[in-house]
Amino acid sequence: MTEPARDSWPEDVARHVLDRVDSTNAEALRLAPSLSGPAWILARRQQAGRGRRGRSWSDPPGNFAATLVLRPEGGPGDAARLSFVAALALHDALGRLIGPHGRLALKWPNDVLLNGGKLSGILLESAGAGPQVAALAIGIGVNLAAAPEDGAIEPGAVRPVSLKGETRLEVAPEELLDVLAPAFEHWWRQLRSYGFQPIRRAWLARAARLGETIVARTGETRTEGRFEGIDDSGALMLTTARGRVLIPAADIYFREG
Repeated sequence: MTEPARDSWPEDVARHVLDRVDSTNAEALRLAPSLSGPAWILARRQQAGRGRRGRSWSDPPGNFAATLVLRPEGGPGDAARLSFVAALALHDALGRLIGPHGRLALKWPNDVLLNGGKLSGILLESAGAGPQVAALAIGIGVNLAAAPEDGAIEPGAVRPVSLKGETRLEVAPEELLDVLAPAFEHWWRQLRSYGFQPIRRAWLARAARLGETIVARTGETRTEGRFEGIDDSGALMLTTARGRVLIPAADIYFREG
């Protein structure tokens, strides 16, 4: 594939490419106190990647593992909205790279699906005391070259896929980063200038299973309902047999058939 133009890299955003780290999020938070502005940290190999709720993240050679570390404005709620900014940016960056070779969608809150399978995951971790978020690490993993085996995922979860397996396209991690960084800058600027509403509208336009029945699980609590959208905080809106409910955090499962 052709190399993206490097002059589109966002101004005043650092770029660090490392051969090997334990976790790009961990490395980002270690570097945060010494950084003068936002920075992307890409690792060619990540030895101890992690996903949401303490799960491990498989990271074979050729896959994408990167973290954007920044100092967000506002409190934890404002920082959480950057999860949707990251999802939009990744969706659009991948769309630019793969073109018509695959069908992309967003699974709440921030997974990118390719042809119905899970291509990527995003994990936010913060540093700070009390309500103050001193630094936010937005970790992004993408199965560019290979996906985990189906047996490695929990029952009912969306099947993992890789970009190469679904499209036969080979995209290098650095190539994706060069498209992702300006895409994130675009959507972050929208959030800072106009608030969450443009982000919400754009995210819903790309949402998987909107208007369909899905299942949200938080611990032992299972909630089934029609996926109506997200509210101004990014919480999931479901219409259930008991009426409309808002769910701020959950694992989402799709009903098949």
